[in-house]
Amino acid sequence: MLEKLRQRYPAFLSLWKEAPQEKSVPPLEDGVIDPATYETLEVDSLFDAVNATSTIVGRATLHRSLSRPLDDREIIQARQQALRELARNEPLRKGLEQLLGNAAGPDREPEFYKLLYCFFLGTIGSPTNEREIRGFGYEAYLHGTRFVLETVDQAQRLPEPESPYLKQLLGVLKDFAGTRSYRLMQGPVYRTEKRLMTKEEKGAMPAIRFRPSLFKPGLIAGLVGGLLLLWGGLPPLLNLSRPAIGVLWLFLLPLGGAYTPIVGNYDRDRFIYPLRKWFREDEAVHQFLESLGYLDELLSMHRYAADFGHPVCLPEILDDGHHRFKARELRNPILGKTNPDYVPNDIELDHHRITLITGPNSGGKTAFCKTVAQSQLLAQTGAYIPAREAALTVADRIFYQVPEVSQLTSGEGRFATELKHSKQIFLSATPASLVILDELAEGTTYEERLQISYDIMEGFHKKGCTSLLVTHNHQLVDKFIEQGIGQPKQVEFVGDHPTHRLIDGISRVSHADRVAKEVGFSKEDIDRYLKEENQ
Repeated sequence: MLEKLRQRYPAFLSLWKEAPQEKSVPPLEDGVIDPATYETLEVDSLFDAVNATSTIVGRATLHRSLSRPLDDREIIQARQQALRELARNEPLRKGLEQLLGNAAGPDREPEFYKLLYCFFLGTIGSPTNEREIRGFGYEAYLHGTRFVLETVDQAQRLPEPESPYLKQLLGVLKDFAGTRSYRLMQGPVYRTEKRLMTKEEKGAMPAIRFRPSLFKPGLIAGLVGGLLLLWGGLPPLLNLSRPAIGVLWLFLLPLGGAYTPIVGNYDRDRFIYPLRKWFREDEAVHQFLESLGYLDELLSMHRYAADFGHPVCLPEILDDGHHRFKARELRNPILGKTNPDYVPNDIELDHHRITLITGPNSGGKTAFCKTVAQSQLLAQTGAYIPAREAALTVADRIFYQVPEVSQLTSGEGRFATELKHSKQIFLSATPASLVILDELAEGTTYEERLQISYDIMEGFHKKGCTSLLVTHNHQLVDKFIEQGIGQPKQVEFVGDHPTHRLIDGISRVSHADRVAKEVGFSKEDIDRYLKEENQ
């Protein structure tokens, strides 16, 4: 499973060129979600709702999973199995929480990234940006390597998991103790003219030992001894008078002041910088950080479920060539969190290939469609979704199209721009896709809009993908229902107030006047504004 993930996702250390970035993996044009759908689904807000990670690499991992969700049923089910074990195995969960909490400490993981990415200016230079730090890098080296060593030590003391995914992740942390990078971090490190070596690699070979501190007992003892020899032997040898000896010391004493920059620069340039280059490029370090991120991501998913405030479930992952989605008491993953009044809905996108949703503005049509798509997205990270129970297939693509005036292409009107977007979705969709369209054929006459919308939705129906259309055009829905195609759904209103429930049927009423009054732009409001201007 981990090998599949490595093939799918590049390691963060190969992406982070200057510093760690939590949102460094954007969606792909041909990924499960494309950039336009990423924005429409408010994936960053979904990340904020789910995120309860402890580490920087954990947050980057969770965001990457949401921006590039999985389409591999086996990995999704393996993650679900791991989450079930975390829910029932409290000693393992508590141990992992302690491990990650310690790793996230201010003098642990952040210091490791300082070691990998910052420049150490010594005692003279002044920092001009966040990547420049005074000193020679000893503190970052000590704390950064301790972060890794302590994480490995804690991992080795954790109970053995049962689920294969958890076992592999924890195994990577434990097995890091057998790598060359671990031995270099553990020390001592030696240097010859050509390379750095561990104690085992050095053997009997003469080499310089790295001590990550300016205090070098052997070197200091040698310097003091040399100065004493000069003090006792050089004046008689040179036949110097007492005043001349004082003058001699004026030249010798500054050598002591040169100790710090000479030793510090040597350690930084000959040990710390070469070591960090090795750590940044070593595949074992890459896998160590990736596994730590995946563990943190799992615990974040567990906390999201525990804190959501309503029933959640790990959906059954169906094996079917067509996309299917069924859920009971489904709530929005963002808006439903800790909101006791959020109204759930049952949904079945199974036997009907297209679902046509009608109703007045502010009734909850868009919120419902986002609920379905965001839940599908969460499911394809392996996470819990906000439903009492659910079953779905893995979608190869999730599309969500909304009218977007700001994306108008030069020389094209709104109608042509939106039609081209619909065409791209149509050509990319398969029977395994989930397609949501919020209005179609805007910017043309009513008659043309009705016919073109019908043609497009009929095409999606023939393709066999799951398609949802939000529309105010009840005549369009009538046309499909007359031919026995699709299922009609409408948002429920009691009087002028929405219940936020989705029910069977076709809405044939408009609450435009109510909405206009709510925003203060009804006919009465306009007349009043004009009257006030003329007074």
